[in-house]
Amino acid sequence: MKRIALIALVLATASCSEGPNKNWSFAEQALIVDPDPVMRVLTIDHRKDSLVLRTPSRELPAELVAGSEYKELERKLIATVTSPEQDGVGIAAPQVGILRRVVAVQRFDKEGEPFEVYPNIRVIRTRGEMVAGGEGCLSVPDRRGEVLRYQDIDISYTSPYTLKDTVETVQGFTAVIFQHETDHLDGVLYIDKLAE
Repeated sequence: MKRIALIALVLATASCSEGPNKNWSFAEQALIVDPDPVMRVLTIDHRKDSLVLRTPSRELPAELVAGSEYKELERKLIATVTSPEQDGVGIAAPQVGILRRVVAVQRFDKEGEPFEVYPNIRVIRTRGEMVAGGEGCLSVPDRRGEVLRYQDIDISYTSPYTLKDTVETVQGFTAVIFQHETDHLDGVLYIDKLAE
């Protein structure tokens, strides 16, 4: 019950603020510092969760990316998506009740297939034809569907190491994951894009 109240507070805080928030809200901090290492994943099965999932996310100022709360959020996003209950390949901050432009993605295109976290991420360029592929989502339990996605994209994000804007080309299945997760940041779910 406590977590549902916090999620509602996050939504209220996001909808009442104008412009970028220079600090974590009380509700965001509460979710980040909660002692449970794995965060609750919001699902469309709950009305309040759905409202959060459909709300566009805000950017994170560089000073927040450099802070300890962001590092804890990174750890918790990875712990959540890799937990046995979820076992996913990506997760976006709105899926755990934090309406910020942050995603964790498994990099199948890198040696060891590590999970990496990307603040202020956007897909800024696409190339080639869209290809249909099967998708599921931690926030849409027990469903799968075919979605058209690009296989060759450029992403832009704030490097957590330099705090500078960084552009990277991503291809293949990892590019699909990035598109799925960045959609979450705009309040879009894969079920909105199901191939006819």
